[in-house]
Amino acid sequence: MNHALILPILLPLITGASLLLLYRLPFGVQRLAGLTSTLGLALLGAWALVTAGAGEYRLYHAGDWPAPYGIVLILDRLSALMLALTATLGLGCLLYASRGIDRRGAHFHALFQFQLAGLNGAFLTGDLFNLFVFFEILLIASYALLLHGGGRARSRAGLHYVIINLVGSALFLVALGTLYGLTGTLNMADLAIKVAAAPTGDAPLLAAANMVLLVVFGIKAAILPLLFWLPRAYSAASAPVAALFAIMTKVGVYAILRVFLLVFGLGEAPVNAAAWQWLWPLALATLALGGVGVLGSDSLRTLTAYLVIISVGTLLATLSLVTPATLAAALFYLIHSTGMAAAFFLLADLLGQQRDEGYDRFSVAAPVGHRGVLGSLFFLAAIAMVGLPPFGGFVSKAWILQASADEPRGLWLWGVLLTAALLTLIAVSRTGSSWFWRPGGAGEAEARPLDRGCLAIVCAMVAINGLLAALGEPVMAYLALTAEQLMTPQAYIAAMLPETLAFAQEVSP
Repeated sequence: MNHALILPILLPLITGASLLLLYRLPFGVQRLAGLTSTLGLALLGAWALVTAGAGEYRLYHAGDWPAPYGIVLILDRLSALMLALTATLGLGCLLYASRGIDRRGAHFHALFQFQLAGLNGAFLTGDLFNLFVFFEILLIASYALLLHGGGRARSRAGLHYVIINLVGSALFLVALGTLYGLTGTLNMADLAIKVAAAPTGDAPLLAAANMVLLVVFGIKAAILPLLFWLPRAYSAASAPVAALFAIMTKVGVYAILRVFLLVFGLGEAPVNAAAWQWLWPLALATLALGGVGVLGSDSLRTLTAYLVIISVGTLLATLSLVTPATLAAALFYLIHSTGMAAAFFLLADLLGQQRDEGYDRFSVAAPVGHRGVLGSLFFLAAIAMVGLPPFGGFVSKAWILQASADEPRGLWLWGVLLTAALLTLIAVSRTGSSWFWRPGGAGEAEARPLDRGCLAIVCAMVAINGLLAALGEPVMAYLALTAEQLMTPQAYIAAMLPETLAFAQEVSP
């Protein structure tokens, strides 16, 4: 079973490569291959949660080369959580795409598998250079997925998306080169030891590398002022692609957690102190801008893109308080916000299919078919996204507010978070009222056939969010243990490099 750890990367890579080589296979076979692979990833995600739940680190040494010399994959509670979330989200998005959207361009299923491989690799790698490699895999796949189906809007959005991420990749290499030149390693555990023991003269360069990585991960996470590519890119992509992209910003959040708590978090004067100081105001500003953007959106897809920005701001503001309670609360919110953002992108497409004109734009007064069913679904999705009971958003926000109540900066988070929630409530209420309650806007007689498969997928995603609230206690317990694991990087280092355990304890803060 030790080899199972590399399967979340190998399975989609082999499937994607096979689909590229055998591109003349019947489309039904391609769909079956993609769905089978993604279902396998979901099973592996469940296995990872159970395995990591025991609290032990599981390692895979590629080629049996020991760390820090070889490529090492490492599974802990956080990476297991992200693997399971990615696989579950990917399965829902792929099922939705298989209702016909996957036929609008070439190689959709191969690209989708490469995207999943890049995401899984980023969550499992124990090496900063391989984190860069997996970032590039998922970004190259996302470039093509964004353009899938063609069109001027997607081409323009794709150009901006490619340019900003190429800049981020270049900066990532600069930071890696600096760190390698100073320490001679890029294994994260080994790097943590050597950064903590670095001579005083290296402190300015280490601080510079730390801040460059904050910019790089800030681009991936879409934090102010590095977020303006996101609304256009996400609103231009096809619905299942945009829904999968809901996990993309969380890769940046994951990288911030992993790198700044582990690599730069040891020693009497941790290098990450400046990063946390900058992250707090930028996260609050991102959260505030997301709230304003939601209120000023002209379509449901754009509104959802700004909801993603709100989720990023909320996550990073909560994480920057750097306590076990706030980390656990933020991880619960991460699960909720990722799933509901994906559901909203799919719901926007489902609603757009029922309008004669305007698709999901608010300014067009075209009626919505099947108003009763879709209106009820929109209402449930809206209250889940805003954070009202009985859904996971209420539990996550209540936990964030409780965890931050005793923090000196907690009052700021309370104010901005609740204001953004109010603006979101106003925006979704306005949308629901204009589409489903306006007199004469039903259009039931001319309603188009409703794709029941797509409807079932969106309903399932909203129901899962309700299940997240119902299972709040065991989920909270798992996330609390995850937060404790993140706050004790010495255990990660000891698992990766057992011979450094004594030194790791010496340099712990």
